[in-house]
Amino acid sequence: MGGTETKRKTRRGKRGGEAKRQTDDPEAVAEQGSTATSAVAPATSSAYVAPPMESAAAPFYIDTQAAADSAEAQAEKISPASYGLVNPDLQKYLKSCEDMLDEQKLGSTEDRDIFINNVYSEMKNFELQLTTDHEASRILEKLFWISNDYQIKRYFAVTREDTIRLVVHRFSSHTIQTLLLLSAIALEREMRGEVCDFADIGGDDSEANGPLAVRTALPTFEELILGLTKTLIPQWSYLMANEYASHILRVLLLVLTGSPIEDQANPKSSIKSKRSVKYMKDRNGAPAHHRSLTAKRAVPVSFGPALKELLQTVSDDMSDLAARGFTSTTVGGTVLQSMLELQAERANIEYPGSLLDKCLMGLVSDKGGSSEVNSARRDAYIKMMIEDVAGSHFLELVMKICSSDLLQKMYDQYFRGNLKALAFHPSSNFVVQSLFANAKSERQLKFMIEGVAPMVGDLLFKNRPGVVRALVDSCLRLESGYLELINALYNGLGAKSADERGELINLLAFLITYADFAKADYSRLQFKLQGSLIIQAILQFPGDGLEPMMDSYFSQDPEKIFSWCKDPSGSRIIEAILKSAQVPAASKRRVLEQYLGRYPELAMDRYGSHIVDACWEVADIQFKEKILRELIKRETQLQDSQFGRFMLRNCRVEQYKRKSSEWRERERGLEKKKLMFRDFLGTTGQPSDSDKKSGGALAPASVGPKAPQHTTFGSKPSTKPKSSDMDEIDSLFNKSSVRVASSDQADKTTIQATAGKVAEADKRGNGLAADKSLEVVMSAISGAKRKKSKSKDKSQDEDKEQSSAKKSKKAKEEERKKRRAFTG
Repeated sequence: MGGTETKRKTRRGKRGGEAKRQTDDPEAVAEQGSTATSAVAPATSSAYVAPPMESAAAPFYIDTQAAADSAEAQAEKISPASYGLVNPDLQKYLKSCEDMLDEQKLGSTEDRDIFINNVYSEMKNFELQLTTDHEASRILEKLFWISNDYQIKRYFAVTREDTIRLVVHRFSSHTIQTLLLLSAIALEREMRGEVCDFADIGGDDSEANGPLAVRTALPTFEELILGLTKTLIPQWSYLMANEYASHILRVLLLVLTGSPIEDQANPKSSIKSKRSVKYMKDRNGAPAHHRSLTAKRAVPVSFGPALKELLQTVSDDMSDLAARGFTSTTVGGTVLQSMLELQAERANIEYPGSLLDKCLMGLVSDKGGSSEVNSARRDAYIKMMIEDVAGSHFLELVMKICSSDLLQKMYDQYFRGNLKALAFHPSSNFVVQSLFANAKSERQLKFMIEGVAPMVGDLLFKNRPGVVRALVDSCLRLESGYLELINALYNGLGAKSADERGELINLLAFLITYADFAKADYSRLQFKLQGSLIIQAILQFPGDGLEPMMDSYFSQDPEKIFSWCKDPSGSRIIEAILKSAQVPAASKRRVLEQYLGRYPELAMDRYGSHIVDACWEVADIQFKEKILRELIKRETQLQDSQFGRFMLRNCRVEQYKRKSSEWRERERGLEKKKLMFRDFLGTTGQPSDSDKKSGGALAPASVGPKAPQHTTFGSKPSTKPKSSDMDEIDSLFNKSSVRVASSDQADKTTIQATAGKVAEADKRGNGLAADKSLEVVMSAISGAKRKKSKSKDKSQDEDKEQSSAKKSKKAKEEERKKRRAFTG
């Protein structure tokens, strides 16, 4: 008996092997007859045995009436797909292909295409069987990421034969998800007409080959996604509760809206669990992220009505009991939250009978007329959900999307008077943070600050500073409540007198009361991350809200402040001061002067080098030269440091040493470009109040004939020297400013209107207009740079030709002399 046969018996197991031996005997087959179904049934528990062809129906089926049944009834009528075991020879072949994919032995692009076409040819007619196999489905995911659009489309079309059973299968669900992700990527190319509906010549589709072949076009990606949506809608509620199908529903919603599917800045938004990502990484699996999935994508117009129909149909058909059940589950809860968020973006969701009303047990539609029994049940349900691990996630979203009236109703009924207990609960404290972070008005924010003020100290020192940070963020968003929050912090930190309040920045950085701070050894105090984040947010406060923090900073010993620069959390505070648009220019100048004579030491430190970068960005040319002179004195030490070498390169020390005039011209050009970008796009932060009054460095320059002021402090207006070798980029901006100055009033009005629209779009968080304007300016800059580089390369080539001609002439002369000497 060969090894292959032994392996096949081992995979089947003991009971599967017995069933196989029985069916191999002709007499046994004749004896089974009508009892085949009962004979097969026990074998299905350990291995798949094909059902009889005539005597009985297939063991797995979909009842077409399942759409009208409850989720429990659907669960009984929908079973995962099963197509039997994969041929061992095909498995072995795919495993060898996986080794080639992992080791990247495919060679050229042409060799890779031939290899992929051959793999698809071997898999033909076994597609559905392979998707349900453990190892084969994982190999398929790798193969899909390097396949062309036609191959993806063809495989996706094959899965339409049995979609529901595939999406609830443990392994094939991941295959369907990968196909859906790649379809979203290819959809933009299809809209531009860059996707071919036919196989390439020599491809894996036999219908597309041969002289008499008929090339039949496959459905488009748009039709495939719309067809998948239409197929899933009737069983949507059941699929939400299925642990394998729920992630496909989330991806489908994001594909229909064109929203980013993977947000690398927010790990919680990932559609793959940490366990899944680790599993694929350990086995050299498909990539977990793709750059095309991290940005907003264009989608066909037909996706809008399809999404609207999906959300409306599912919301109307879902029962109240099912909706409330999904709020406290980790599987269906994520899909439910995505649906509610999409509904809130497109229409009103607060009406009687809405999906949100069903989830909150009628709280939205209740106008005070509910019976005491119903109100008591609802209150118990929502209070339980506030403290539930999964339910708290749902309520966090509700705080974000609900109206001001509903937020006030929930605050009055479930949070007022109970904030302390909820804020210290391991789950409900996140709901409290979301409540504070999403305050809808100044009045609500001040009520919340009043309610939390007596326990600010406990929140800071008992591992709940995130609640305070949420209030700080709301103050920034609503531009209100600054002084009330600062006073609450003073009381919570135990700082009463003026001298004690002068230590505000220390008390927050180390999250310590003043009494403990006065007795502590400063060198042993450790920075707290949450305290650093609170300080960084307060540094964005305008005017009176910022003044206490800056006064506290400048009252500190410079040596202590210098030690902050070498700490990961402390250095962030210094960077926030230098980068804040609210900090006056004079205050930033004082910060820069604190580090004079210490810049080389900072440049060689892992965290201090970031401080030098921040100082360089806000310094004027004169101060930059001071920094450069310090770096040059210790250049040898900086060259030996990993971080020091980066600073020497960023500051262009070599260029300054070689020709300082060119370095100055370049820095002036960079300053002008920053001003032009700020005036044209309006994307920088608002200037501080002191700069507005004094017309200082941070005040925005106006578009017009008036010469703009420098954004950096300490610089004096100077006339640019006329030189024949003026930078072409500078001349480009000079010409643009002259054209603006000499244009008629209509042109001025158009420019101002465009700038206003861009600024308004930026405030709304929509950067599309700003991006388009930025592209226009950047294209002009890149064009000038290319022109300059071409002229520079041309001159260099001419110099090389001249030098080579001189060398060849000298070589010929020397050779002639040698010949004369030899003949002589």
